[in-house]
This record gives sequence, structure tokens and C-alpha cells, in this order.
Amino acid sequence: MKKFLIVIEKAESNYSAYSPDLPGCIATGSTIEETEKNMYEAIEFHIEGLVEDNIPVPESTSVAEYVVLQ
Repeated sequence: MKKFLIVIEKAESNYSAYSPDLPGCIATGSTIEETEKNMYEAIEFHIEGLVEDNIPVPESTSVAEYVVLQ
């Protein structure tokens, strides 16, 4: 099992997502939930392509934290 961080951002009329550990792997959706589902599928497809091309699947090294300002 691999675990990848995804970042979901609000765009003008939809949401977009990417994974810092998988350059070029992106997805969009009308809602956060749809974007997350589409990103899951995009990551699966991206990794399948890497494997088919004998390219190593990168390790997930990204982390995310919130900084709370007072």
C-alpha cells in the first residue's frame, strides 16, 4: 500500500488537485469529494503508466501541516 499527499484547491468554478510527489498527476471536479475521487483514479492511472514504462514509483515524502496564527 502506498500513501500520497494530495492538495485540493478551489478554482473559479471547480476544484483542482495535485500530488507533490507525482509531478504531472492532476485532477479536477465540481466538488471536493468528486475531485478527491478523480485524483484517486488519476494516481492509479499514473502509477500504472510508470510501472508499464519501468519507471520507479516515487516514494511519498511530502507532508502537510496547518500553521495557526493568533
